[in-house]
Amino acid sequence: MATATQISDQKQNLAFRQVLMATDFSDASQRALTYAMAIARRYGSALSIAHAILPEPRDPIPLEPLPWELNRHHFEAERRMKRLGEAVSTNDLNHRLLLEQGPVWAVLAEAIQREDVDLLVLGTRGRGGLKKLAVGSVAEEVLGLAPCPVLTVGPHVPPAASGTAEFRRILFATDFGPTSAKAFPYALSLAEDYGAKLTLLHIVPPALSTDLGPAAYGPSGYASEEFTKWTMRDESKRKLRELIPLDAKLAEEPEYVVGMDFLAEGILDMAAARSIELIVMGANRTVSPRVAAHIPWTLTHEIICNAACPVLTVSNSGK
Repeated sequence: MATATQISDQKQNLAFRQVLMATDFSDASQRALTYAMAIARRYGSALSIAHAILPEPRDPIPLEPLPWELNRHHFEAERRMKRLGEAVSTNDLNHRLLLEQGPVWAVLAEAIQREDVDLLVLGTRGRGGLKKLAVGSVAEEVLGLAPCPVLTVGPHVPPAASGTAEFRRILFATDFGPTSAKAFPYALSLAEDYGAKLTLLHIVPPALSTDLGPAAYGPSGYASEEFTKWTMRDESKRKLRELIPLDAKLAEEPEYVVGMDFLAEGILDMAAARSIELIVMGANRTVSPRVAAHIPWTLTHEIICNAACPVLTVSNSGK
């Protein structure tokens, strides 16, 4: 995990100057758009709204591309994008509408590079796990490949109230690995910007009984196990406290929590108990779209699909 001094240096370079919102015009996308607009308004960001047009599987492939005015997919998408643009314009935000044809990730990846995007915002319907993002069945691909932080608005997250997102309680979940090290400066910076209460959480998965051995079933084995747990808790709390740099400008004293639970359940339970309004965590990144689409993102998916607040994931490479 990075030192407090390194975290302080990294935090100085964080900004959301360019925000990209991916939409498929669903209700999930509409909810996510309220957060994209709220963040763009707070940080004075340029907001780009992107939609990828995919050809219908049953459509015959014409010998020549259809003119724009005769292509019903383009026409319908253009109409809906225009409506989104009008809604954003009423909020006096600097914005661009990006309507492109091609695979979703290809469209988003090009936009991220071209616009030098600092934050990607997505909505998810969450039916049957994270099988459907608001931009299509590309959850693993987008979360695994995006070089910038991704703010995902899950199915249990209400729209940003009155067009504002006041993240007054932020939860940072860490395993002390490299992706968590990349994510923490964002959690700290956001907590400072919003004057939020910051809770730092480390979950230790419960040990399997088969790993404890026969001695674990006797009194001495139980005492040894309890001692190990307390030692792990103390060491983890020490690591959590060391994350906060001396020059941190937090409105409140951070809370340091170490729990013994299954990872997703522990994070979700803590978020519910503390009425958390934003979860920040690291997410591993892969370099291959094909691999990314088949990696079981069980932990990230379960949290996004069940959390009552947006989840900001940060990869261990890129921005």
